[in-house]
This record gives sequence, structure tokens and C-alpha cells, in this order.
Amino acid sequence: MPITQLLASLGVNQAALTHGDLPSVSPIDGAVIGRVPMTHVPDVAHAGERAHTAYMRWRLVPAPQRGELVRLLGNELRSHKQALGELVTLEVGKVSSEGLGEVQEMIDICDFAVGLSRQLHGLTIASERPGHRMMESWHPLGVVGVITAFNFPVAVWAWNAALALVCGDAVIWKPSEKAPLCALAVQALFEQACARFNQPELTQDLSQLVLGHADVGQALVAHPGVALISATGSTRMGRTVGQSVAARFGRSLLELGGNNAIIVAPSADLDMTVRAVAFAAAGTAGQRCTSARRLI
Repeated sequence: MPITQLLASLGVNQAALTHGDLPSVSPIDGAVIGRVPMTHVPDVAHAGERAHTAYMRWRLVPAPQRGELVRLLGNELRSHKQALGELVTLEVGKVSSEGLGEVQEMIDICDFAVGLSRQLHGLTIASERPGHRMMESWHPLGVVGVITAFNFPVAVWAWNAALALVCGDAVIWKPSEKAPLCALAVQALFEQACARFNQPELTQDLSQLVLGHADVGQALVAHPGVALISATGSTRMGRTVGQSVAARFGRSLLELGGNNAIIVAPSADLDMTVRAVAFAAAGTAGQRCTSARRLI
């Protein structure tokens, strides 16, 4: 399917794909498949303000209703699985099975988060004071910033956003500059889910995109109104992000590079082992934080 037709089927505004200053280059043949407008660094602060306003509304919505929005998002992903999987293949070069598999991971985490929306219960604790009980209650964090890498251009956002939305948080997403079209497509599907939720006064600015290079990500990381930064990338990036967030007493979740080993025991099924080792080392062309580097 031509890229313009593919993006249209996902609900992406075609006007945003031709006159921008951030090119999307397909690794399949090196062709530029789209150009999207970049977010200016000062606009990141404005996105943070809008996200905080959205959070203040969303935190008051009962958790099962928040789960309903995530359920609708999962349905949109099911309906558009083939198209979104194809887009992942075109923009970042994954084989078709991995592109589709990544979308399936998004669907799975939505299902998990919907169930979680009815399990956000606390504890009732005995007190040493007669006639008193202590109660534990979970509260949303606030605005969650999600920074994703090129190797999983859509699933990592879903892992973070589905849970954040159910918990009452708003989300700002800074995707890899190598995968802006995937991010625009996911944002379009989220907006379609919001339309089906049919309460625009609650979902406005609940999930926002900021597109660009490292300076945009750095502005998001440094924003004092972002309660949690969840960043996926290199160890070098993680050191920078972790220090920047800690300097303002924020919270961070860092998913960085790995140094993973496979240990083969004498009792192992060698046929299964060979298949597992091959995929662990070469799956996603080795571009995984869980890729195997050592065989023991």
C-alpha cells in the first residue's frame, strides 16, 4: 500500500506530512517517505502546561472510566493492526512479523491496563489509636514524559501510556526522530479512541506529541512540571536523563542497553536452544536491549 494511503487509513492528517523540517527516511531503500513539522523547544513548556491542565481533569475521573478509554484505544489498535504494523516496517525496517508483533504488544498492554483499572485498591491498616483505622490510597503522579527509541517505535509508548492513563496521569511523548510517522499514526488512533469516548472536555491534551531531535527531549526532561520521565535508549542517554531529572527531584524510569547472556545447560533441548539463540542474537537486527551478547 502506498505510504500516503497507509497513513490516511490510520487517520493521519495528510497536510502534516509534506512541508515539515523533520524527514522520515525508510531504511528499506533510503527514500524520504514524509516530512513532519518539528516542535520548537519553547513549545515543550506550553505542552507541559496543557498536559498539567488535562491531568487536573483526568485525575478526578473514576479509574474504571479511565480504563474505558484505554479499552477503546485497544479496539482502535485491533482494527488498524495490519496498517500500523506495515508502517512500522516501512519507517524503521522491521520484518513484517515483528511490525505486527509490536502492535499486538500494544493491544496486550491495553487489555492488561483495563483490568488494572478495577484493581487500584489500597489497604486499611490497624492503628494504635482506639477507634481509628489508617487507609492507603493511590494517587496519580501528574504528567508523564515518555521518550522512545527507534527500535520499538510504538510499543514502548503503549507500555507507558496505557498504564499512565489508567492511573490518572497525562502523557507527553517524544518519539525517536527516526520514527515520527509511527508516532503521528498512534496519536491519530488515540484521538479516534477519544472521539469514541465522547467526553472531549476530559480527553483534550491528555496525550501530546513533541517531535524533534535531542534538544526537544532535553527540554521535556528538564521541565519541572513533568513528574516522571520514562526514557528508553542508550546507557549514555540514560546517564544524562537520570542526572537531569534527579537535579530537579523528579522521578525517572530508564530502560537502557543490556549485556545479556544465554546459559545452555546439559539437559537443554538443543533444537529449541538453537532457534532461541538465533532469534535472541539476530532478532530486530540485534537492536534490542534484551539482545543476547554472550553464549555460555
